[in-house]
Amino acid sequence: MATTSDSSVSFDQTDTRSDEMNSTIEQWIDELVVGVDDAQASEEFQEWLDVQSRFHDYSYRNTLLIKRQCPEATRVAGYRTWQEEFDRHVTEGESAIWIWAPIITKQCPECENSPSYHEDSDCEYDATPPEEWSEGLVGFKPAPVFDVSQIEGEPLPDLDTKATGDAGDLVSRLIAAADELGVTVRIVSEEEWTHGEAKGICEQLSLVDVQPLVEVRDRENEADLARTLIHEYAHALLHFDVDDDTERTKREVEAEAVAYVVGRYCGLDTSGSAFYLAAWESDDPEVARDRLDRISTTAEELIDVIEDGA
Repeated sequence: MATTSDSSVSFDQTDTRSDEMNSTIEQWIDELVVGVDDAQASEEFQEWLDVQSRFHDYSYRNTLLIKRQCPEATRVAGYRTWQEEFDRHVTEGESAIWIWAPIITKQCPECENSPSYHEDSDCEYDATPPEEWSEGLVGFKPAPVFDVSQIEGEPLPDLDTKATGDAGDLVSRLIAAADELGVTVRIVSEEEWTHGEAKGICEQLSLVDVQPLVEVRDRENEADLARTLIHEYAHALLHFDVDDDTERTKREVEAEAVAYVVGRYCGLDTSGSAFYLAAWESDDPEVARDRLDRISTTAEELIDVIEDGA
């Protein structure tokens, strides 16, 4: 996978700064795209992808149920699934998270009830016996699942997307830049964090105040804290007024590409961005090149603000 430089760069010549920044950012984006290709082909990514494929996608109703019962939940599965698919066991004393599970059974072609409900209904269908009916969804029943945090055994494979390096005073400069960027920013302690495994979020401050609110989970790794701040600032500048959910993947690509560029400019190792973007495998990483103007302009804006506060 492509790696980033350990030393920061500078664009000191005022008369050539814009051209130098544009050409350098374009080169870095090219390297990031190569890094994403390498990450997707890596054994580490394939192992992670294999594990992810064994988790079910849950409906909106079930996602709400899970988050209400266990806000920090990230990956859930049934008791037997944890045992048989992952060779892991639910920790003694853990309480189940209850969701709605589909009931799939023989179904009347006319009233769509199961055989037992069909017998008690007014449906007169008798063209074929119940044993010849096709299976279908006839209802839902409560079912218990457990989050990975409730499981004992070897940890599941994870992708190391963290930035590393000497952040210096970058975090404080980024926080100081919030007013100029028109963003409210909060660094939230691990104990008070309520957004699960997310490292940061960008949302509307309130119904009255439409200014973007960026919240970032605090951590010892200040290089990664800075990268997350840059990522969420990019969302605030690029996507705050975008409501189209179909753009979600592309927005992540843009925000992470900005974090990669600005972090690299500041001397951080942001090569983990390649794994971050590889995890959005439904989208072509070439989108980073296609959206280079937006990425470049936003990266330049953040770099200028950071430099003004130096």
